[in-house]
Amino acid sequence: MPEFGFMGVDWEERIDFSRLRRERLQKAKDALAKSDLDMLLIFRLEDVRYITGLRTHIGPTLIMGLAAVALPKGGEPILYTMDHAHAKARMPWLNKDLIFPRPNLRTFDGTKEWVAHLRSLVGNLIDGKVGVDAWTMEMELAHREALPNTEFADGYKVLMEAKMIKTVDEMECQRAATMITEAGMDAALRVLRPGVRECEVLAEAWKTFTALGSEWSQCSNIVTSGPYTAPYRRFTSDRIIREGDLVILDIGAGFNGYWGDFTRTYICGDIAPTKEQIDLHQECYNSLFNACDKARVGNTNYDMWKEIQSPNSGGMSGGHGAGVCPWEPPWLSGYTKGGTIELKPGILFSIEPYAGIPGIGGFRLENQLFVTEGDPDIFTTYPFDHRLLRDVHPLDKTTGRSRRLPIGQSTFYIR
Repeated sequence: MPEFGFMGVDWEERIDFSRLRRERLQKAKDALAKSDLDMLLIFRLEDVRYITGLRTHIGPTLIMGLAAVALPKGGEPILYTMDHAHAKARMPWLNKDLIFPRPNLRTFDGTKEWVAHLRSLVGNLIDGKVGVDAWTMEMELAHREALPNTEFADGYKVLMEAKMIKTVDEMECQRAATMITEAGMDAALRVLRPGVRECEVLAEAWKTFTALGSEWSQCSNIVTSGPYTAPYRRFTSDRIIREGDLVILDIGAGFNGYWGDFTRTYICGDIAPTKEQIDLHQECYNSLFNACDKARVGNTNYDMWKEIQSPNSGGMSGGHGAGVCPWEPPWLSGYTKGGTIELKPGILFSIEPYAGIPGIGGFRLENQLFVTEGDPDIFTTYPFDHRLLRDVHPLDKTTGRSRRLPIGQSTFYIR
């Protein structure tokens, strides 16, 4: 698959954003048409974007009501947003007459006003069966009071099924996010040396993300080191990284609403790992690529999950889909067997096994891939620390090629 630049050009066809928006909306409409729902109410900001293309203010905490979408069966999306003037001026693919100021969902009266306005637009559909993707208890109570005859149902499941198979433009957005993330990973490794703090390493990655156009980050990002790799601490601190420390870097940039997400574990400094550390890293690495190898049409997500349950995973190995939300179905977890799906081309996975023993260290590794008609398309290509590997998997196309010394030698060239 191509890995385009980010500029608009006339000499090749790159990401077609008009097609991206059109196909996403059609997938949502088709999913709604196949369901028994009369309408969807969408409050998750990433899914407002999926349906309408609206990019709005996002942050590290949940804010309900910055934007919302009502999608009636057989109709067009009705957008409510705090940025309605911006949306009307710059989003010509939407009907301007269906763009309105944000609903006041923080009060009963505000919710009732919004419901009354929706009724004026969609009529009796609002009294039918309405799917909701997410709401607070107060929002639910207000909606049920304002719509006593309406049957509410899970609308999130309907939309997730629509989103699971990625379009060609979604795939390219995902690749772009990964390319930015890999650049951030490389920048972080360039400053990784004894005496720097975890937060300084992350700052270099984040700086690179932003410089390359990342909208935000798929999480607060994780740089954790030394004893905090086992048991695994899932955040970045001001700890000073020491010579010989294991360092887990789990990061992800954002590109046009899509999220990179991958993880590597490296040793800080010019030092050889212990035999026990090599054993654990190889266990985690083998789990990762064995699961990748199961990502084939005809297999299931449960087949993949079984591969990452290695002896020292401690229940910490898992995985997930991704898209406009960094964490979407299909899942790789202990509950996967109850929600098994057959793999189809266009499904995306983030696979993230773990292996660790306190006192020796912990290892988290992660790849993203697309299921295809043939071999899995592993588009996370940044290499692993060769000092920690005895054997390279055939699906790993980069490890051992980008470093100055072959696998098995201890000296690590620091650029």
